[in-house]
Amino acid sequence: MGSLDLSGRRALVTGGAQGLGEGMAKALAAAGAKVVISDLQKDAGEKVADALDSEYGAGNGFVAHDITDDAQWENAVVAANDIMGGLDILVNNAGIEITSLLTEVTADEIRKMLEVNVLGTTLGVKWGLRTMRPEGLAGQGGAIINIASVAATIAFPGIAVYSATKSAVDRLTKVAAMESGKLGYGVRVNCLYPGLVPTEMGMGLANDCAQLGLFESPEAAVGAVIALTPAGRLGEVADMADAVVFLASDEARFITGIGLPVDGGMGM
Repeated sequence: MGSLDLSGRRALVTGGAQGLGEGMAKALAAAGAKVVISDLQKDAGEKVADALDSEYGAGNGFVAHDITDDAQWENAVVAANDIMGGLDILVNNAGIEITSLLTEVTADEIRKMLEVNVLGTTLGVKWGLRTMRPEGLAGQGGAIINIASVAATIAFPGIAVYSATKSAVDRLTKVAAMESGKLGYGVRVNCLYPGLVPTEMGMGLANDCAQLGLFESPEAAVGAVIALTPAGRLGEVADMADAVVFLASDEARFITGIGLPVDGGMGM
């Protein structure tokens, strides 16, 4: 999506060391933004940040970050502001999916998904708004993009709790957009519903569904997803990354509080 220009923008992408987050970080940088990667994976995150510097020029960076920790969120936005000289795009991408039948899911698995997907994203919205609002550290307004999932809009076996957490991200997004508007923060808040992408996480879901006996094989699980998708294919990292660039750009200046499906029609 090279026609969208993010020159002069500064972005923080959580979970940016691999998968969708890495693709989103690269797409933002390709559009002209400086990007700080936030992740628990220090070596992989630093490698992505170094690659951005090599390809798009210096000024990118990495911060080690547990998104479930309030103090670490404050540290992450301060570090991002220091590295880039501001912050006006936040992509709350980091998340976790644990496949389980409802009759077998454990309290620890439920708690972990709630903490990462709901608590972590909520803290991200909190610190994004605090940092970007007029009296905040960066203070120039901006855009927050939360990554939900097509799982928030469909009933697919094996992912009940994950689906519930991503539905929560949708509701959180809408209330955050309303509060930001009412209080004059100048921050647009939207979320994305990615379809299944064959990243490590996406293919892990297919393998897990087969192991649970929901499908004959991982290939059958993938085939079931494609059969539910009018576009007739799985998503690609670039599909999701381009949508993030759009929602961060001025072309989306009058868009806030939405959930944008990028799922090939699967969730319609």
